[in-house]
Amino acid sequence: MVRNTIWIPRRLSDATLERAQASYECIINWDDGLSSADDIVEMSAKVDGIIPCHSELFTAEVAERLDPRLKIVANHSVGVDHCDIPALKARGITVTNTPDVLSDATAEIAMLLMLGAARRAVEGDRLVRTGAWDVWSPSFMVGKQVTGARLGIIGMGRVGRAFAEKARGFGMDVHYFNRTRLTPEMEQGASYHSDIESVLSVSDFLSLHCPATPETIALMNADRFALLPDGAVVVNTARGALVDEAALLDALETGKLSAAGLDCFVTEPGGNPAFASHDNIFMLPHIGSATVQTRDAMGFRALDNLDAFFRNETPKDEL
Repeated sequence: MVRNTIWIPRRLSDATLERAQASYECIINWDDGLSSADDIVEMSAKVDGIIPCHSELFTAEVAERLDPRLKIVANHSVGVDHCDIPALKARGITVTNTPDVLSDATAEIAMLLMLGAARRAVEGDRLVRTGAWDVWSPSFMVGKQVTGARLGIIGMGRVGRAFAEKARGFGMDVHYFNRTRLTPEMEQGASYHSDIESVLSVSDFLSLHCPATPETIALMNADRFALLPDGAVVVNTARGALVDEAALLDALETGKLSAAGLDCFVTEPGGNPAFASHDNIFMLPHIGSATVQTRDAMGFRALDNLDAFFRNETPKDEL
């Protein structure tokens, strides 16, 4: 029996690669380097499907150049802002993603960033690590308390709801903005706001969990930072493009914000070098889903979508 051929342009989990090779002829990028637009176009003539990550960009220009052999792009991610989905669909290419399976892992990172930013983790770690900790007093390293504070969430999808659930364990008063209001069962007591400006006004802590779309690019700009309570903490584990980074820096430097926790940046990899000198920015290199359990689940979900497609069934996560 002739097996379909797939390209795996990044080094996925061992369990994912083992399963993929058992079912398909696989071209695997064992070196795990980035692929260019030309690489994607070249490989499209050799394979029936691709399991890309967020690092592979399927722009309209790339979609126009893809070989007709390629039939499915089964993303190893929830976010698909790296794909021009209408352009891909116009070429008859099915696009899928991996929802559900990374919500808790990403929510954990959001909680880590919120706590670390609020309690001055960067500054404290540096003091101890460099041997500069030589004093203690009641006024030393005083941060912002999370327990009982008001938390605003923008985007109450799977990750936003998982984060809200964890925040309730800290007794936080949860407020949210979403395109549609959740059912009472899903709200779990959270307060709904029909516009972003309203939720900002009550957010001692603000966490972003919405996708990057043309409507949400630079969602948090200077005007919106100004609406937050003085000393607020902003957390972003969604997409870097949601934040105007110059406006974020200004809000931190003026004291409008006391701290920020960031797992994503406008430029990735690399981040924003201007952030490095600010101890009140707690940063991680976009590792929200980076647990063994979650990476296995993401890879298996992508393979489930491929399997269904090649059985001539509609993939569960077709977009």
